[in-house]
Amino acid sequence: MRILVVGGGGREHALCWAISASPLCTKLYCAPGNAGIAQVAECIDVGTEDTAGQVALAQRLKIDFVVIGPDAPLVAGMADGFTAAGIKVFGPSKAAAQLEGSKSFTKELCRRHNIPTAAYERFTDLDKAIAYIKAQGAPIVVKADGLAAGKGVIVAETVDQAIEAVRDMLAGNRFGAAGAAVVIEEFMAGEEVSLFALTDGEHVLPLVGAQDHKRAFDGDKGPHTGGMGAYSPVPILDAAMFDRAMREIILPTVRGMKAECLPFKGVLYAGLMIDGNGPRLVEYNCRFGDPECQVMMMRLKSDIVPALIACADGGLNHLALRWSDQAALTVILATKGYPDAYKNGSEIRGLAEAGKVEGVEIFHAGTKSDGTRILANGGRVLNVTAMAPTVEEARNRAYRAVDLIDWPEGFCRRDIAWRAVGRKP
Repeated sequence: MRILVVGGGGREHALCWAISASPLCTKLYCAPGNAGIAQVAECIDVGTEDTAGQVALAQRLKIDFVVIGPDAPLVAGMADGFTAAGIKVFGPSKAAAQLEGSKSFTKELCRRHNIPTAAYERFTDLDKAIAYIKAQGAPIVVKADGLAAGKGVIVAETVDQAIEAVRDMLAGNRFGAAGAAVVIEEFMAGEEVSLFALTDGEHVLPLVGAQDHKRAFDGDKGPHTGGMGAYSPVPILDAAMFDRAMREIILPTVRGMKAECLPFKGVLYAGLMIDGNGPRLVEYNCRFGDPECQVMMMRLKSDIVPALIACADGGLNHLALRWSDQAALTVILATKGYPDAYKNGSEIRGLAEAGKVEGVEIFHAGTKSDGTRILANGGRVLNVTAMAPTVEEARNRAYRAVDLIDWPEGFCRRDIAWRAVGRKP
């Protein structure tokens, strides 16, 4: 098959890395790609959100199958564009991608189908939102209703912080159209994990769990980001909790979407909060997590391509996937200033040496080539990923590789997987 991956980040590098190993893949393209992806796929400079351009590219290259990586093109309806052109695609329709594109859509679906989640209300009026916050008290969570690149969530510890957040969104236009409506919800205490499952709209194939680190700095301090590291497996998501989350959250969602004539085909990424009462849904994403995809692809022992195709074609119930019992962990190297203002163009050295560390793969997220040089070209720039028999050993390998990378303009968290490493048996 001739396969095209849409996107240019660390998730897409991990997907290309896995897809390129499939005997079903005869030629692999990625648009736009990055300097690392160019090592495993032919990169073509077409914008991630350019539906017409991506469809025209697929037609010109006689692509058999398209894998859409990021959230924004899915929410905008890119999968529908490929389907209309008669090209098989992995990823949900625009209607189904509302699960990520509108937090209030998901909350209302949960309400209709008795899926456990935080209590909430949706607002477009600033005064009503402020009155609700004052009535509820703090801590409380304020979310932009639409897509905000993983940054539209404010966990407010005080009423004043929550009011400032809704002012920024509703009056200050902080997130543009994504923040024109806000969802204000109950603060859920517990431990947050990510659970993934493939679905063809009817059948569900569970994947594995992972834990992301959203805050920018050690100790879960600083602003929310798109993710500063991840690891898998996650101790708190044991077999019993995994089965319960599938039964109470994932399966009712797939059935509910089908019943409402919005069949979801692709990967469901459920952010879960787990406490003594079990799992509750924090939010859904309609694509693989970034950076969770990186650790998942490292642990996957099966060919990923048949499973992706089955999401589009149906028959997912006839497939099974094999996973390594080893742990995988990824550390994000980001440009100083991220997730706020940062400068592109700094040179990164030492990647070849870092990649020689046992069990390590380096997935590029925001890089570009300049002759033989690799330059930073984004906020999150590199995903240094390692496999080992335990999470602690994987972490040691990853940080050994990180320390071999010469990039003064970058930074990373030094405590990825602190919950798992510090957990008592």
